[in-house]
Amino acid sequence: MTAICEAVILMAGEGSRLRGFDKTLLKPFVPVLGRPLICYTIDALIHAGIKRANFIVGYESGRIIAAVKQLIPSELEPCFIENLEWQKQNGISLLAAANDLTSPFLLTMSDHLFDQSIVGLLFRNAVLDQLNLALDRKLDSIFDIDDAMKVQTQGDRILKIGKDLTVYDGIDTGLFVCPLDIFDYLERVKRNGDCSLAEGVRLMASEDKARAVDIGDAWWQDIDTIPMLACAETQLRSRLARRDIATATAGPHRGDRAENQACAGNNHPKMKDPVGQTE
Repeated sequence: MTAICEAVILMAGEGSRLRGFDKTLLKPFVPVLGRPLICYTIDALIHAGIKRANFIVGYESGRIIAAVKQLIPSELEPCFIENLEWQKQNGISLLAAANDLTSPFLLTMSDHLFDQSIVGLLFRNAVLDQLNLALDRKLDSIFDIDDAMKVQTQGDRILKIGKDLTVYDGIDTGLFVCPLDIFDYLERVKRNGDCSLAEGVRLMASEDKARAVDIGDAWWQDIDTIPMLACAETQLRSRLARRDIATATAGPHRGDRAENQACAGNNHPKMKDPVGQTE
């Protein structure tokens, strides 16, 4: 298995589509089956053998940092990197970590849920001098295909990536194993001081430096809106029940579960920040 011991978690954005008008709610701590969303990512990192996690923060960074520190177990070393330009695209958030990494790393988003097996699959199949993207080819299972980051491949080679692709055979899951030169590619695609991660991947793909790792039957879900959250809770509850896992509602940081009403027709359930007004 590829020896990856460091991760980057992008969590600098405002999360306005999920937060709505509730300015007290911090997106990484939205409760999912009674646990803060970010706890699932932390669990996956520890399960994969990650030793150091670099959290890229921006919006409400003080509250975010204080709250995450309460959730980090001793076996994971946290590092908080502030992106002062957090209102720009996610490529700028990743570039904030350029001086803090010295070897290939796992990249993920703080607002995605995913089977821990996907990280193991990435590690086993990663080519360390290329960008490795975990790709979902189960197009019929995607909750919001219009909003999804679409990918066109040839074998395991990435040809194109973008939300507006009309010809594609997979969806970007937001999980990557990245080489250090991802930062060089992001710098190259910057325009007016801004760039997206997808633009960097697109340039790497054009130079045959980006490849896809098929996640097969594994499950993941982006959590950008209340309907996405409701769908994720329904699917996660089913998966946990099948595996007889009780940890989803255990532990000292349960928080208040988001009411799963969207599937019943209410797209605006009340949600509370389970870590409160941490300063």
